[in-house]
Amino acid sequence: MTTPRGFRDRADDSLFTLLGDIPELVRNLVVAEINAAKAWLSKTAKDAGIGAGWFVGALFVLFWSLPVFFAFVIAGLSSWWPVWLSALVVFGGMLVIVAVLALLGILRFRKLSKRTNPGSAVAEDIRIVKEAGDER
Repeated sequence: MTTPRGFRDRADDSLFTLLGDIPELVRNLVVAEINAAKAWLSKTAKDAGIGAGWFVGALFVLFWSLPVFFAFVIAGLSSWWPVWLSALVVFGGMLVIVAVLALLGILRFRKLSKRTNPGSAVAEDIRIVKEAGDER
């Protein structure tokens, strides 16, 4: 007899029949979970790829909008100063920003190089244990 959802009514099956069906049911469950994980991974990868494409497009537009902004600043400053001085001031400001960002990057890398490597910490622990064993 089947239920409305199409499943077989197992109320009359013996205990041994039910126990015998466990490996097949576990296998079906594992296969279904793997297939669900594959489908989730496929959809997630697709969405991540499309999202990354939109970010690349936004970065592309931002990349080309920065020269326009700096030209606008130069044009604005040229109403008070000569154009060559306005361009020189904007260029100098950009160099100051580059220097500050580079300095921040250098400081971060110095901080990174001072950290203890977990691999070397494990090697140090092994060396200490070996020395303690040799003392006995």
